[in-house]
Amino acid sequence: MTVTSERPDYVSQGRQGYYDTLRTLSVASVDHHFDAFKDIDWDDPDFVVDRNDERWILGPEDNLGAHPWYRTLPRDRQIEVGIYRWALICKVGLQFEQLLISGIMFDNLKRRNGNPEFRYSTHEATEECHHTQMFQEFVNRTGTDVAGAPTWFRRLIPLVAMLGYWAPAGFWMGVLAGEEPIDHLQKRLLRANGNLHPMLRRIISIHVAEEARHIGFAHQYLTQHTPHLSGRQRALLGLATPLVMRLLCDVIMRPSAEAIEAMGIPEEVAREIWWDNPEAGKFLRDLFADVRMLFDDLGLRGPVARRLWRAMGIDGRPARYRSEPAAAAH
Repeated sequence: MTVTSERPDYVSQGRQGYYDTLRTLSVASVDHHFDAFKDIDWDDPDFVVDRNDERWILGPEDNLGAHPWYRTLPRDRQIEVGIYRWALICKVGLQFEQLLISGIMFDNLKRRNGNPEFRYSTHEATEECHHTQMFQEFVNRTGTDVAGAPTWFRRLIPLVAMLGYWAPAGFWMGVLAGEEPIDHLQKRLLRANGNLHPMLRRIISIHVAEEARHIGFAHQYLTQHTPHLSGRQRALLGLATPLVMRLLCDVIMRPSAEAIEAMGIPEEVAREIWWDNPEAGKFLRDLFADVRMLFDDLGLRGPVARRLWRAMGIDGRPARYRSEPAAAAH
């Protein structure tokens, strides 16, 4: 195959290692990937959603499950709220994946022939399509009619996705804002809870395995591309990051007002759980330790940006390495 004359415009000696990494990720996506309807045995009798099954009761590793209000509910209400909570998390995750897939397609419109970012990001979009299918199948099987994210967020998804074309660095920063919190929570669940419902455990295990590649790509992308932004663009990215991180974290992690009402959670309890108590505040900071490390390395956490990180309640010690447990300082 003849290589087009455009190739030297974007392949440089400094980026060769990055492109080699993308090729490795692409091969891994071919060799180690999951199909929502091939690798999950939906007909397994143990996957039946039984509303008397105590494995649906939330554990203390979940903010809601740890709160005294939930712990003192009758057993049947704990199960009911637990099923709703997981159906909601999956539905919100599905909607975020739809945003990610759309943004990747916009981003790829500008990729030139031969750029390995096209192949890897398309692998990622393919995997995210399978994630939306397994999340929706889970919601369907619970029989819980959840709306997912707040209405305002769902309406903005088409517009936000276009950042993939107009401001790709901002788009991939936003990807981390959504992926890091849910990945942190799911890893915490797998480490701590030996009594998860098997259907839920299978879905989370698949998601964590593939999201490791997706988060790694977003880190690599920003590391490679932000040095080429203008000074003004870098400043805007640095200032926008803590705002977007907190906003999308709340969309992903905090139930909407509609969902809080459906679960019967009193407003004062909801405020305390998300995030008005010391343990919840530390958990919130822990979610972004990896991002703090990345943006420190990129030089995008100057004095003003750091004040915004503190104002958003997500500042703390940066991680020393990716996925360091409990990295945030008090």
